[in-house]
Amino acid sequence: MSYDDLLKELDEIDEESIPPYHLLSVSVPGAVDGWFELHKKFGSLSMEEILKSPIHYAENGFPVTEAISAGWRRSVPFLKTQPGAFESTFTIDGRGPHKGEIFKNPDLGNTLRVLAKKGRDAFYKGEITKKIDKWMVKNKGYLRYTDFEKHRSEWVEPVTTNYRGYDVYQVGGNVQGTAVLQMLNILEGYDLKSMGYGTVETLHAFIETKKLVYEDRAKHYADPDFQEVPYDVLLSKEYAAERKKLIGETAMKDVSTGVEVIENGDTVYLTTADSEGNMVSLIQSNFRGMGTGFVVPGLGFSFQNRGELFSTDPKHPNVYAPGKRPFHTIIPGFVMKDGKPFFSYGNMGGAYQPIGHVSILTNIIDFGMNVQEAGDAARWDHSGSSEPTGKLTDKLSTTGQVNLESGIPYEVVRQLRAKGHKVEVGNSFFGRYQGIMRDYKNGVYLGASESRVDGQAAGY
Repeated sequence: MSYDDLLKELDEIDEESIPPYHLLSVSVPGAVDGWFELHKKFGSLSMEEILKSPIHYAENGFPVTEAISAGWRRSVPFLKTQPGAFESTFTIDGRGPHKGEIFKNPDLGNTLRVLAKKGRDAFYKGEITKKIDKWMVKNKGYLRYTDFEKHRSEWVEPVTTNYRGYDVYQVGGNVQGTAVLQMLNILEGYDLKSMGYGTVETLHAFIETKKLVYEDRAKHYADPDFQEVPYDVLLSKEYAAERKKLIGETAMKDVSTGVEVIENGDTVYLTTADSEGNMVSLIQSNFRGMGTGFVVPGLGFSFQNRGELFSTDPKHPNVYAPGKRPFHTIIPGFVMKDGKPFFSYGNMGGAYQPIGHVSILTNIIDFGMNVQEAGDAARWDHSGSSEPTGKLTDKLSTTGQVNLESGIPYEVVRQLRAKGHKVEVGNSFFGRYQGIMRDYKNGVYLGASESRVDGQAAGY
Protein backbone atom coordinates (compact mmCIF):
# COMPACT_ATOMS: atom_id res chain seq x y z
CA MET A 1 0.00 0.00 0.00
CA SER A 2 1.34 3.43 -0.94
CA TYR A 3 1.33 6.45 1.37
CA ASP A 4 -1.47 8.04 -0.69
CA ASP A 5 -3.53 4.84 -0.44
CA LEU A 6 -3.01 4.87 3.33
CA LEU A 7 -4.34 8.42 3.56
CA LYS A 8 -7.40 7.44 1.54
CA GLU A 9 -8.08 4.52 3.86
CA LEU A 10 -7.66 6.73 6.94
CA ASP A 11 -10.01 9.31 5.43
CA GLU A 12 -12.65 6.62 4.86
CA ILE A 13 -12.58 5.58 8.53
CA ASP A 14 -12.23 9.20 9.72
CA GLU A 15 -8.84 8.76 11.40
CA GLU A 16 -5.72 10.96 11.32
CA SER A 17 -3.35 8.24 12.54
CA ILE A 18 -3.25 4.47 12.17
CA PRO A 19 -5.80 3.01 14.64
CA PRO A 20 -4.52 0.19 16.87
CA TYR A 21 -7.30 -2.37 16.36
CA HIS A 22 -7.65 -2.04 12.60
CA LEU A 23 -6.15 -4.19 9.85
CA LEU A 24 -4.09 -1.14 8.83
CA SER A 25 -2.00 -1.67 11.97
CA VAL A 26 -0.89 -5.20 11.04
CA SER A 27 2.64 -5.51 9.65
CA VAL A 28 4.34 -8.69 8.42
CA PRO A 29 5.24 -10.82 11.49
CA GLY A 30 9.02 -11.18 11.71
CA ALA A 31 9.35 -13.28 14.86
CA VAL A 32 9.24 -16.68 13.16
CA ASP A 33 11.98 -15.78 10.70
CA GLY A 34 13.96 -14.35 13.62
CA TRP A 35 13.74 -17.66 15.48
CA PHE A 36 15.04 -19.61 12.51
CA GLU A 37 17.84 -17.11 11.77
CA LEU A 38 18.95 -17.29 15.40
CA HIS A 39 18.81 -21.07 15.30
CA LYS A 40 20.77 -21.25 12.03
CA LYS A 41 23.59 -19.16 13.47
CA PHE A 42 23.77 -20.39 17.06
CA GLY A 43 21.53 -23.43 17.50
CA SER A 44 22.80 -26.84 18.51
CA LEU A 45 19.53 -28.78 18.96
CA SER A 46 17.20 -29.47 16.03
CA MET A 47 14.18 -27.21 15.60
CA GLU A 48 11.97 -30.27 16.08
CA GLU A 49 13.54 -30.82 19.50
CA ILE A 50 13.30 -27.15 20.46
CA LEU A 51 9.60 -26.93 19.57
CA LYS A 52 8.62 -30.11 21.43
CA SER A 53 7.92 -28.30 24.71
CA PRO A 54 5.94 -25.38 23.17
CA ILE A 55 3.85 -27.92 21.22
CA HIS A 56 3.25 -29.93 24.41
CA TYR A 57 2.03 -26.89 26.35
CA ALA A 58 -0.10 -25.64 23.45
CA GLU A 59 -1.84 -28.98 23.06
CA ASN A 60 -2.04 -30.11 26.70
CA GLY A 61 -2.36 -26.72 28.32
CA PHE A 62 -0.76 -24.80 31.18
CA PRO A 63 -2.10 -23.10 34.34
CA VAL A 64 -2.60 -19.37 33.75
CA THR A 65 -0.87 -17.14 36.31
CA GLU A 66 -2.68 -14.41 38.24
CA ALA A 67 -1.39 -11.29 36.49
CA ILE A 68 -1.74 -12.82 33.02
CA SER A 69 -5.29 -13.88 33.85
CA ALA A 70 -6.26 -10.37 34.94
CA GLY A 71 -4.94 -8.74 31.76
CA TRP A 72 -6.41 -11.48 29.58
CA ARG A 73 -9.89 -11.13 31.07
CA ARG A 74 -9.79 -7.34 30.64
CA SER A 75 -8.96 -7.72 26.94
CA VAL A 76 -11.52 -10.36 26.00
CA PRO A 77 -14.78 -8.32 25.88
CA PHE A 78 -13.48 -6.12 23.07
CA LEU A 79 -11.13 -8.47 21.22
CA LYS A 80 -13.67 -11.27 20.81
CA THR A 81 -15.77 -8.86 18.69
CA GLN A 82 -12.92 -8.55 16.15
CA PRO A 83 -13.23 -10.44 12.83
CA GLY A 84 -11.64 -13.88 12.97
CA ALA A 85 -11.32 -16.73 15.44
CA PHE A 86 -10.28 -14.89 18.61
CA GLU A 87 -13.20 -16.13 20.73
CA SER A 88 -12.84 -19.79 19.74
CA THR A 89 -9.05 -19.62 20.15
CA PHE A 90 -8.35 -17.39 23.16
CA THR A 91 -11.36 -17.77 25.45
CA ILE A 92 -12.88 -20.48 27.63
CA ASP A 93 -16.67 -20.42 27.23
CA GLY A 94 -16.38 -16.86 25.89
CA ARG A 95 -14.28 -15.45 28.75
CA GLY A 96 -10.64 -15.14 29.66
CA PRO A 97 -9.17 -17.90 31.85
CA HIS A 98 -9.15 -17.51 35.62
CA LYS A 99 -6.04 -17.80 37.79
CA GLY A 100 -4.83 -21.39 37.82
CA GLU A 101 -7.20 -22.50 35.08
CA ILE A 102 -5.69 -24.72 32.36
CA PHE A 103 -5.61 -23.07 28.92
CA LYS A 104 -5.04 -25.08 25.74
CA ASN A 105 -4.40 -23.84 22.20
CA PRO A 106 -4.32 -26.87 19.89
CA ASP A 107 -4.38 -24.68 16.76
CA LEU A 108 -1.10 -23.08 17.82
CA GLY A 109 0.28 -26.53 18.56
CA ASN A 110 -0.53 -27.56 14.99
CA THR A 111 1.10 -24.41 13.59
CA LEU A 112 4.26 -25.16 15.57
CA ARG A 113 4.23 -28.75 14.32
CA VAL A 114 4.16 -27.45 10.74
CA LEU A 115 7.11 -25.14 11.49
CA ALA A 116 9.04 -27.96 13.17
CA LYS A 117 8.55 -30.19 10.14
CA LYS A 118 8.76 -27.74 7.22
CA GLY A 119 10.74 -24.80 8.60
CA ARG A 120 10.36 -21.04 8.27
CA ASP A 121 9.20 -21.23 4.64
CA ALA A 122 5.92 -22.79 5.77
CA PHE A 123 5.14 -19.45 7.45
CA TYR A 124 6.40 -17.12 4.72
CA LYS A 125 5.66 -18.98 1.49
CA GLY A 126 3.75 -22.12 2.37
CA GLU A 127 0.44 -23.38 3.71
CA ILE A 128 0.30 -20.92 6.64
CA THR A 129 0.93 -17.99 4.27
CA LYS A 130 -1.85 -19.11 1.96
CA LYS A 131 -4.34 -19.25 4.86
CA ILE A 132 -3.36 -15.74 5.97
CA ASP A 133 -3.61 -14.38 2.41
CA LYS A 134 -7.06 -15.89 1.92
CA TRP A 135 -8.31 -14.51 5.27
CA MET A 136 -6.90 -11.04 4.55
CA VAL A 137 -8.65 -10.89 1.17
CA LYS A 138 -11.95 -12.02 2.71
CA ASN A 139 -11.72 -9.43 5.53
CA LYS A 140 -10.41 -6.55 3.39
CA GLY A 141 -6.98 -6.65 5.00
CA TYR A 142 -3.83 -5.35 3.35
CA LEU A 143 -1.19 -8.07 3.65
CA ARG A 144 -0.76 -10.52 0.79
CA TYR A 145 1.21 -13.68 0.07
CA THR A 146 3.90 -11.65 -1.68
CA ASP A 147 4.45 -9.48 1.44
CA PHE A 148 5.33 -12.59 3.44
CA GLU A 149 7.38 -14.08 0.62
CA LYS A 150 9.58 -10.96 0.46
CA HIS A 151 10.23 -10.80 4.20
CA ARG A 152 13.82 -11.28 5.36
CA SER A 153 15.29 -10.74 8.82
CA GLU A 154 18.54 -8.80 9.14
CA TRP A 155 21.52 -9.12 11.46
CA VAL A 156 22.28 -5.61 12.64
CA GLU A 157 25.17 -4.03 14.50
CA PRO A 158 23.98 -2.80 17.91
CA VAL A 159 24.56 0.78 18.96
CA THR A 160 26.70 1.30 22.04
CA THR A 161 28.16 3.75 24.50
CA ASN A 162 30.54 3.42 27.42
CA TYR A 163 29.06 4.38 30.78
CA ARG A 164 31.60 4.61 33.60
CA GLY A 165 33.66 1.74 32.15
CA TYR A 166 30.73 -0.46 31.13
CA ASP A 167 29.94 -0.98 27.43
CA VAL A 168 26.16 -0.79 27.10
CA TYR A 169 24.58 -2.21 23.93
CA GLN A 170 21.14 -1.55 22.48
CA VAL A 171 19.27 -1.98 19.20
CA GLY A 172 19.09 1.28 17.26
CA GLY A 173 17.42 2.31 14.02
CA ASN A 174 13.63 2.20 14.30
CA VAL A 175 13.94 0.80 17.86
CA GLN A 176 14.13 3.09 20.91
CA GLY A 177 17.26 1.53 22.41
CA THR A 178 19.28 4.60 21.38
CA ALA A 179 17.39 6.55 24.05
CA VAL A 180 18.99 4.44 26.79
CA LEU A 181 22.47 5.33 25.56
CA GLN A 182 21.65 9.02 25.13
CA MET A 183 20.29 9.20 28.67
CA LEU A 184 23.36 7.47 30.09
CA ASN A 185 25.67 9.86 28.23
CA ILE A 186 23.96 12.86 29.86
CA LEU A 187 23.76 11.26 33.30
CA GLU A 188 27.47 10.41 33.20
CA GLY A 189 28.02 14.12 33.73
CA TYR A 190 26.49 13.85 37.23
CA ASP A 191 28.02 12.33 40.34
CA LEU A 192 24.97 10.15 40.96
CA LYS A 193 26.65 8.13 43.69
CA SER A 194 27.16 11.25 45.79
CA MET A 195 23.72 12.61 44.92
CA GLY A 196 22.18 9.38 46.25
CA TYR A 197 19.48 6.98 45.11
CA GLY A 198 15.92 8.35 45.14
CA THR A 199 16.84 11.90 46.20
CA VAL A 200 15.24 14.98 44.68
CA GLU A 201 18.55 15.90 42.99
CA THR A 202 18.87 12.48 41.33
CA LEU A 203 15.23 12.19 40.27
CA HIS A 204 15.24 15.74 38.89
CA ALA A 205 18.32 14.90 36.79
CA PHE A 206 16.69 11.68 35.56
CA ILE A 207 13.40 13.35 34.64
CA GLU A 208 14.96 16.30 32.81
CA THR A 209 17.36 14.00 30.96
CA LYS A 210 14.44 11.88 29.82
CA LYS A 211 12.64 14.96 28.49
CA LEU A 212 15.62 15.98 26.38
CA VAL A 213 16.28 12.52 24.97
CA TYR A 214 12.65 11.67 24.18
CA GLU A 215 12.38 14.72 21.91
CA ASP A 216 15.27 13.25 19.89
CA ARG A 217 13.52 9.88 20.05
CA ALA A 218 10.36 11.39 18.57
CA LYS A 219 12.15 12.99 15.62
CA HIS A 220 15.02 10.72 14.58
CA TYR A 221 14.43 7.05 15.37
CA ALA A 222 13.29 5.38 12.15
CA ASP A 223 14.04 2.51 9.76
CA PRO A 224 17.67 3.06 8.69
CA ASP A 225 16.85 1.67 5.23
CA PHE A 226 14.71 4.77 4.68
CA GLN A 227 16.29 7.40 6.93
CA GLU A 228 19.82 8.22 8.02
CA VAL A 229 19.83 8.21 11.82
CA PRO A 230 22.47 10.75 12.98
CA TYR A 231 24.23 8.50 15.50
CA ASP A 232 27.46 10.47 15.20
CA VAL A 233 25.68 13.36 16.92
CA LEU A 234 23.03 11.63 19.04
CA LEU A 235 25.52 9.27 20.74
CA SER A 236 28.43 11.68 21.07
CA LYS A 237 29.62 12.73 24.51
CA GLU A 238 29.87 16.30 23.20
CA TYR A 239 26.18 16.40 22.28
CA ALA A 240 25.30 14.96 25.69
CA ALA A 241 27.32 17.68 27.42
CA GLU A 242 25.56 20.40 25.39
CA ARG A 243 22.14 18.99 26.20
CA LYS A 244 23.02 18.68 29.89
CA LYS A 245 23.56 22.46 30.00
CA LEU A 246 19.82 22.89 29.39
CA ILE A 247 18.98 21.22 32.71
CA GLY A 248 18.45 23.80 35.43
CA GLU A 249 17.06 23.85 38.96
CA THR A 250 13.41 23.77 37.88
CA ALA A 251 11.33 21.56 35.59
CA MET A 252 11.63 22.35 31.88
CA LYS A 253 8.42 22.85 29.91
CA ASP A 254 9.72 23.91 26.49
CA VAL A 255 11.82 21.12 25.04
CA SER A 256 12.65 20.21 21.44
CA THR A 257 15.25 18.10 19.66
CA GLY A 258 18.78 19.44 19.49
CA VAL A 259 19.57 17.89 16.09
CA GLU A 260 18.23 19.08 12.75
CA VAL A 261 16.16 16.37 11.09
CA ILE A 262 17.88 15.00 8.00
CA GLU A 263 15.39 15.16 5.13
CA ASN A 264 15.47 12.57 2.36
CA GLY A 265 13.25 10.90 0.06
CA ASP A 266 2.13 -7.39 24.51
CA THR A 267 5.39 -7.87 25.38
CA VAL A 268 7.41 -10.77 26.77
CA TYR A 269 11.04 -10.44 27.84
CA LEU A 270 13.36 -13.31 28.64
CA THR A 271 17.07 -13.72 29.11
CA THR A 272 18.98 -16.98 29.28
CA ALA A 273 22.58 -18.15 29.70
CA ASP A 274 24.30 -21.51 29.39
CA SER A 275 27.32 -23.38 30.69
CA GLU A 276 29.40 -22.33 27.69
CA GLY A 277 29.02 -18.65 28.52
CA ASN A 278 26.44 -17.79 25.88
CA MET A 279 23.97 -15.13 27.02
CA VAL A 280 20.80 -14.08 25.18
CA SER A 281 18.64 -11.00 25.68
CA LEU A 282 15.30 -11.38 23.87
CA ILE A 283 12.08 -9.41 23.69
CA GLN A 284 9.02 -9.67 21.47
CA SER A 285 5.57 -8.17 21.60
CA ASN A 286 2.04 -8.09 20.20
CA PHE A 287 2.07 -4.39 21.22
CA ARG A 288 -1.34 -3.48 22.68
CA GLY A 289 -2.48 -6.15 25.09
CA MET A 290 -3.09 -9.23 22.99
CA GLY A 291 -2.48 -7.43 19.71
CA THR A 292 -5.29 -6.72 17.26
CA GLY A 293 -7.43 -9.71 18.15
CA PHE A 294 -7.43 -10.79 14.49
CA VAL A 295 -6.97 -14.58 14.43
CA VAL A 296 -6.95 -16.58 11.20
CA PRO A 297 -9.06 -19.69 11.92
CA GLY A 298 -6.91 -22.73 12.61
CA LEU A 299 -3.59 -20.93 13.17
CA GLY A 300 -3.79 -20.18 16.90
CA PHE A 301 -2.17 -16.73 17.06
CA SER A 302 -3.30 -13.11 16.96
CA PHE A 303 -1.68 -10.50 14.73
CA GLN A 304 0.27 -7.69 16.38
CA ASN A 305 -0.58 -4.02 15.80
CA ARG A 306 2.94 -2.57 15.57
CA GLY A 307 1.98 -0.73 12.39
CA GLU A 308 0.16 1.78 14.58
CA LEU A 309 3.57 3.25 15.38
CA PHE A 310 4.07 4.87 11.97
CA SER A 311 3.69 8.62 11.68
CA THR A 312 1.36 10.02 9.01
CA ASP A 313 3.31 13.29 8.75
CA PRO A 314 4.91 13.12 5.25
CA LYS A 315 8.00 15.01 6.49
CA HIS A 316 8.60 12.76 9.48
CA PRO A 317 11.46 10.18 9.29
CA ASN A 318 9.03 7.59 10.71
CA VAL A 319 6.34 8.25 8.08
CA TYR A 320 4.51 5.23 6.71
CA ALA A 321 5.99 3.67 3.57
CA PRO A 322 5.66 0.27 1.84
CA GLY A 323 8.30 -2.23 2.96
CA LYS A 324 9.28 -0.04 5.90
CA ARG A 325 9.59 -1.01 9.54
CA PRO A 326 7.61 1.13 12.02
CA PHE A 327 9.03 2.60 15.20
CA HIS A 328 9.39 -0.14 17.84
CA THR A 329 9.40 0.29 21.62
CA ILE A 330 10.79 -3.17 22.46
CA ILE A 331 14.46 -3.15 23.50
CA PRO A 332 16.65 -6.01 24.76
CA GLY A 333 19.65 -4.75 26.74
CA PHE A 334 23.18 -6.10 27.11
CA VAL A 335 26.30 -4.92 28.97
CA MET A 336 29.95 -5.90 28.51
CA LYS A 337 32.73 -5.26 31.03
CA ASP A 338 36.41 -5.45 30.07
CA GLY A 339 35.46 -7.12 26.80
CA LYS A 340 33.41 -9.89 28.46
CA PRO A 341 29.63 -10.44 28.69
CA PHE A 342 28.47 -9.02 32.03
CA PHE A 343 24.72 -8.38 32.18
CA SER A 344 21.77 -9.40 30.00
CA TYR A 345 18.55 -7.62 30.96
CA GLY A 346 15.26 -6.13 29.84
CA ASN A 347 12.37 -4.12 31.20
CA MET A 348 9.02 -4.45 29.40
CA GLY A 349 6.68 -1.49 29.28
CA GLY A 350 6.27 0.46 26.02
CA ALA A 351 7.68 3.99 26.19
CA TYR A 352 8.79 3.33 29.78
CA GLN A 353 11.48 0.87 28.69
CA PRO A 354 14.42 3.30 28.25
CA ILE A 355 13.61 4.80 31.66
CA GLY A 356 13.56 1.31 33.16
CA HIS A 357 16.86 0.33 31.52
CA VAL A 358 18.58 3.47 32.79
CA SER A 359 17.14 2.98 36.28
CA ILE A 360 18.35 -0.64 36.47
CA LEU A 361 21.84 0.20 35.21
CA THR A 362 22.35 3.21 37.47
CA ASN A 363 21.04 1.22 40.44
CA ILE A 364 23.78 -1.36 39.80
CA ILE A 365 26.66 0.82 38.56
CA ASP A 366 26.15 4.02 40.57
CA PHE A 367 24.25 2.91 43.66
CA GLY A 368 25.86 -0.51 44.20
CA MET A 369 22.70 -2.60 44.22
CA ASN A 370 22.73 -6.29 43.39
CA VAL A 371 20.86 -7.67 40.38
CA GLN A 372 17.61 -8.27 42.31
CA GLU A 373 17.73 -5.09 44.42
CA ALA A 374 18.13 -3.07 41.22
CA GLY A 375 14.74 -4.30 40.04
CA ASP A 376 13.00 -4.17 43.41
CA ALA A 377 13.96 -0.53 44.08
CA ALA A 378 11.15 2.03 43.79
CA ARG A 379 10.73 3.39 40.26
CA TRP A 380 9.84 6.65 38.55
CA ASP A 381 8.14 7.46 35.26
CA HIS A 382 7.58 10.54 33.13
CA SER A 383 4.99 10.99 30.37
CA GLY A 384 3.98 13.78 28.02
CA SER A 385 6.96 13.87 25.67
CA SER A 386 6.50 14.03 21.89
CA GLU A 387 5.87 10.71 20.15
CA PRO A 388 7.49 9.16 17.05
CA THR A 389 3.94 8.84 15.66
CA GLY A 390 3.34 12.59 15.83
CA LYS A 391 4.19 15.52 13.59
CA LEU A 392 7.68 16.84 13.00
CA THR A 393 6.65 20.17 14.52
CA ASP A 394 5.59 18.63 17.84
CA LYS A 395 7.56 19.40 20.99
CA LEU A 396 7.15 19.14 24.75
CA SER A 397 5.50 22.38 25.85
CA THR A 398 4.54 21.45 29.43
CA THR A 399 6.46 19.89 32.30
CA GLY A 400 4.72 16.58 31.58
CA GLN A 401 3.59 14.13 34.25
CA VAL A 402 5.87 12.47 36.80
CA ASN A 403 4.70 9.29 38.54
CA LEU A 404 6.57 7.75 41.47
CA GLU A 405 6.14 4.45 43.25
CA SER A 406 5.17 4.79 46.89
CA GLY A 407 8.62 3.62 48.01
CA ILE A 408 9.94 7.11 47.22
CA PRO A 409 9.63 9.21 50.42
CA TYR A 410 6.82 11.76 50.32
CA GLU A 411 9.29 14.48 51.26
CA VAL A 412 10.93 13.90 47.86
CA VAL A 413 7.51 14.24 46.21
CA ARG A 414 7.09 17.66 47.85
CA GLN A 415 10.60 18.70 46.83
CA LEU A 416 10.00 17.75 43.19
CA ARG A 417 6.75 19.71 43.18
CA ALA A 418 8.65 22.69 44.54
CA LYS A 419 10.89 22.45 41.45
CA GLY A 420 7.83 22.72 39.22
CA HIS A 421 7.21 19.04 38.48
CA LYS A 422 3.67 17.71 38.30
CA VAL A 423 3.94 14.61 40.51
CA GLU A 424 1.54 11.79 41.31
CA VAL A 425 2.21 8.75 43.50
CA GLY A 426 1.41 5.49 41.72
CA ASN A 427 -1.12 5.34 38.86
CA SER A 428 1.41 4.35 36.18
CA PHE A 429 2.96 1.27 34.60
CA PHE A 430 6.54 0.91 35.80
CA GLY A 431 7.64 -1.94 33.56
CA ARG A 432 8.55 -5.58 34.13
CA TYR A 433 12.21 -6.53 34.64
CA GLN A 434 14.34 -9.67 34.23
CA GLY A 435 18.14 -9.97 34.29
CA ILE A 436 21.11 -12.33 34.38
CA MET A 437 24.56 -11.19 35.55
CA ARG A 438 27.79 -13.14 35.06
CA ASP A 439 29.97 -13.64 38.14
CA TYR A 440 33.40 -14.60 36.76
CA LYS A 441 35.06 -14.80 40.16
CA ASN A 442 32.81 -17.61 41.38
CA GLY A 443 31.95 -19.03 37.97
CA VAL A 444 28.18 -18.60 38.39
CA TYR A 445 25.25 -16.62 37.04
CA LEU A 446 23.12 -14.32 39.19
CA GLY A 447 19.46 -14.14 38.15
CA ALA A 448 16.72 -11.65 39.00
CA SER A 449 13.01 -11.48 38.26
CA GLU A 450 10.37 -8.78 38.58
CA SER A 451 8.82 -8.61 42.05
CA ARG A 452 5.72 -6.73 40.82
CA VAL A 453 4.27 -9.46 38.63
CA ASP A 454 4.50 -13.12 37.59
CA GLY A 455 7.96 -14.25 36.53
CA GLN A 456 10.90 -16.20 37.84
CA ALA A 457 14.64 -16.65 37.77
CA ALA A 458 15.45 -20.35 37.41
CA GLY A 459 18.58 -22.44 37.12
CA TYR A 460 18.61 -25.91 35.63
